[in-house]
Amino acid sequence: MATVATMESNGSSGSRAREAERRRELASFLRTRRERLAPEDVGLPPGYRRRTPGLRREEVAQLSGVGVTWYTWLEQGRPINASAQVLEAVARTLRLDVSERSHLFTLAGVADQSTRFVESCEPAVRDLVEGMDPYPAVLVGPRYDILAWNRAYAALQGDVSRLPQRYRNVMWLAFTQPTWRELLVDQGDFAYLVARFRATMAEHIGEPAWVDLVQELRSASPEFAELWERHDVAGGTSRVKRSSGWCRRASH
Repeated sequence: MATVATMESNGSSGSRAREAERRRELASFLRTRRERLAPEDVGLPPGYRRRTPGLRREEVAQLSGVGVTWYTWLEQGRPINASAQVLEAVARTLRLDVSERSHLFTLAGVADQSTRFVESCEPAVRDLVEGMDPYPAVLVGPRYDILAWNRAYAALQGDVSRLPQRYRNVMWLAFTQPTWRELLVDQGDFAYLVARFRATMAEHIGEPAWVDLVQELRSASPEFAELWERHDVAGGTSRVKRSSGWCRRASH
């Protein structure tokens, strides 16, 4: 009985830790969205010189039709509940785009509008990817882990099978391997990768595999660390790159 009780206690503690991390992420996201707006962006007069950038919490609360204390607590990551109607109002006030609005709802635990991915690679799917040869094809999971690829892809990108399992990851390769970086011709691709990754991670807050990958990337790549601190998010869109002779598509 003591062992069972200990296991239940550890599970409860882990759940509380993930919930706290989710609230902290929500708080940081709201703060960065608020700080990027100027008063004139939302129809307010510029007023006196401000000590900090962006809107004040009081202004966001007023424009959203919610109490100042309540919004302050939300941005502080306190354990409070938010309705869909209130989140809609906050999203409009902060001028969130579709991806950012979905990210807000996911972090608040009110609605799950993020893309759902299949994390396992079924044999039939692997056969499909391999059967697309001589055209390069790759299958990645929600964490950008490379799950399947064909010979043409290996010839273009390098033989993924030679990499340790933990480093068969698009994010890791793009930010740490020069040969992979050369294939991402547009600098905006790096910002997009990080923004898409953060949006997806909202459903996996506190999960060790995700947390470890972010920590390793922040340590290994100053560029990733800088982009990560922006708290930008992006939704799944189809993107085709022709300049380097290859294409990639993200799920929607």
